[in-house]
Amino acid sequence: MKDLPYRDNVGAVLFNHAGLVLVARRADLPNAEGAPGGWQLPQGGMDKGEDPAVAVFRELEEEIGTARAEILAEHPRWLTYDLPSDLIGKALGGKYRGQRQKWFALRFTGAEADIRLDLDPHPEFDAWRWAPLADLPALAVAFKRAIYEDLAREFARFAR
Repeated sequence: MKDLPYRDNVGAVLFNHAGLVLVARRADLPNAEGAPGGWQLPQGGMDKGEDPAVAVFRELEEEIGTARAEILAEHPRWLTYDLPSDLIGKALGGKYRGQRQKWFALRFTGAEADIRLDLDPHPEFDAWRWAPLADLPALAVAFKRAIYEDLAREFARFAR
């Protein structure tokens, strides 16, 4: 596992004007209302040489159907997580040990009707909602929980 690289990735902590954060339910974990990991923040892989600030808007467009947002802040560090051993060789195309992520806090500037999970022929999410930032760690799968805890601390100033 240690010989596999991390996959470069960006993530979006998308705040609405009330200070709540968009979380979306993974389509591959249907009806995961209470299960940690069923709900997550938009995130996705970066293309080789792609600027993270450009990638986060591309990922928003791909995953939630809109990039109507403005960057509020960039997390000062790249955050990493390792996949659990039972997912090595299966998740992330089987080529990575985990992900190295650059996270951004963004303010949503669109209307809720702009959020469209059905635009991609293979949508990653099947539902979305606004949640308090402090709830993020409880929503995360165990191997991503430390990252969501870090995000809740780092971007707390944008929650109301």
